Amino acid sequence: MAIKITEECINCGACEPECPNNAIYEGGVEWAIADGTTVKGSYTLMDGTVVDADAKNAPVSTDIYYITPNKCTECQGFHEEPQCAAVCPVDCCVPDEMYTETVDELMAKKAKLHI
Repeated sequence: MAIKITEECINCGACEPECPNNAIYEGGVEWAIADGTTVKGSYTLMDGTVVDADAKNAPVSTDIYYITPNKCTECQGFHEEPQCAAVCPVDCCVPDEMYTETVDELMAKKAKLHI
């Protein structure tokens, strides 16, 4: 499953540079699939919506840092554990029960993001 940032976030920003998929954004900042990935052209999001990889999407949160589940792979294929959770000083990076994915699914997402 993807990782989410809870409301306990203190907006320190320690997590953002640690994400190998550039899936973490400051609250209020729009996100795009192409940010920090090799994706170009059309991309199918988790909900089946097809978007242009460069298209800006609405922020998931406006007040605190957030992780877009469309790019989160729980660091599978990069690290032993999610790096956001490893560096978070207040332990607010936790599994997002709304997005349950197997290791194989996370690895497939990684492969799509980093061709």
